[in-house]
Amino acid sequence: MSKFRGNPWAILVVVSLGFFMTLLDLTIVNIAIPNMIDKLHAGLDQILWVINGYALVVAALLITAGRLGDLRGPRKLFVIGITVFTLASAACGFAASPGQLIAFRVVQGLGAALLMPQTLTILTTVFPPERRGAAFGVWGAVAGVATIAGPTLGGLLVTAFDWRWIFFVNLPIGVIALVLSFIVIPDMKPRRHHRLDLVGVFLASGALFAICYGLVEGQKYAWGKINSVLSIPLIFLIGGVLLVAFLLVEKARQEKEPLVPFAVLRNRNFAVMNFVTFALAIGMLGIFLPFTIYLQSALGMSALRAGLTLAPASVVSVFLAPGAGRLADRIGGKFILITGLTLFAAGMAWATAVAKPGSAWYDFLPPLMVAGIGMGCIFAPLTTVAMRDVQPQLAGVASGLFNTNRQVGAVIGSSAVGALLQNQLASSLASQAAQRAGQLPPATRAAFVAGFRNAAKSGLQVGAGQSGSNVQLPKGLPEQVVLLIQRVAHDAFTNGFVSAMRVTMILPIAVIVIAALSCFAIKGGRAVASAPPTQSAEVSTAA
Repeated sequence: MSKFRGNPWAILVVVSLGFFMTLLDLTIVNIAIPNMIDKLHAGLDQILWVINGYALVVAALLITAGRLGDLRGPRKLFVIGITVFTLASAACGFAASPGQLIAFRVVQGLGAALLMPQTLTILTTVFPPERRGAAFGVWGAVAGVATIAGPTLGGLLVTAFDWRWIFFVNLPIGVIALVLSFIVIPDMKPRRHHRLDLVGVFLASGALFAICYGLVEGQKYAWGKINSVLSIPLIFLIGGVLLVAFLLVEKARQEKEPLVPFAVLRNRNFAVMNFVTFALAIGMLGIFLPFTIYLQSALGMSALRAGLTLAPASVVSVFLAPGAGRLADRIGGKFILITGLTLFAAGMAWATAVAKPGSAWYDFLPPLMVAGIGMGCIFAPLTTVAMRDVQPQLAGVASGLFNTNRQVGAVIGSSAVGALLQNQLASSLASQAAQRAGQLPPATRAAFVAGFRNAAKSGLQVGAGQSGSNVQLPKGLPEQVVLLIQRVAHDAFTNGFVSAMRVTMILPIAVIVIAALSCFAIKGGRAVASAPPTQSAEVSTAA
């Protein structure tokens, strides 16, 4: 195995394994929510924190972890991150209560935050600029596959076993990645001693946590009071004050090794790509959240079948991403990105247009193929353009910022689209119930309509065959009447959900279009050959 030590492509495989695990766990949990609620006897609010606890920790610590990689060596942080993540995954699988699962997910998020930024740092260091496009193409394909493969793989594991296996699946991947890290990746040590900006760490982590917490919990508290002291607006204010304080402190520390060297932000392409990755995360999470709910709740698909319906986009993306990366090396990523973002937006708009209460999986095959082609053209050029001109000694902080934007965008996308979907459902479900209540016996109509009016207020659960109502009907109704009510309730829910989803999807699709237009600001063309990064980087590689 020694012949693979330091081999850039072998290193790419190892870091991709770790990166895949961390992104997979952002989406795989969604499909298992109904099973978790049933097996753990948990409330929906508790299970949502299983998702949000992980996302919040990752978003809050990525910048710090990226800088730690610059200061202590990216391989060291990568190994620590994989170890923490793998052990926490095992603990999540054995959790006996919702509280334990939330706590272990927070630890899992810590591991993900430690290893995620090191992946780009290592690739930027071992690949010269003219060859990074193909490498980032594979890295981008991993990002795309993990985002969409979560529901597919999660659906398979939940259907065949139960929710615990969505965490146990990480164990063999983590062990393999950990062993190969020592065999394949050289120890990239800084040539001189660095200091960590502890004040910057505190301010940045606090600001990101407060802002993300407000976004995640805002809808639950109607964007108002949490208790007599705290409120969502106050939390946003605290986050904003900490963010301003962070920027002022960092400005004063630019000559003293700040947490975020502003030099990395003066690169126009890096700045533009950070906006694009932020917008893309909003768009992708915002699109797939309501669409996944639609497949299970409105169409009654199982978790596995819903995942397989989305799989074509992921498969197409895998095959196209490396080629898109190589093409970006030759001609630049500007127009590849514009094309990819446009095709992704068009494909998902098409899928939304053909979505009906009685749609079949094959109705979505053509639009999802178009969306998959678009995805395959996005991730590799996006990363290549962002990191192409970043100095290797700044790769860690640049990677941390880049991935932080992705995570914050995901939180904003899921919370903003979730709030909009909830708002649209409140009106569309009530409207559909009122229109269809005439088909029912007069004595049941008022309760039927009231049940649908209250449905959106109690929150949605992602599960097959959801009726969408809280109808409380008199006991002793004839079986024929009960069956009639169930059929009318199903029709009202499916039609109401489709109507609400179509309006909701306008927001994330529009954000993707804005991201495509912003790519016209990309400067320069393809990467040019340069000295090997080990000569220019402020690191040394040791066996």
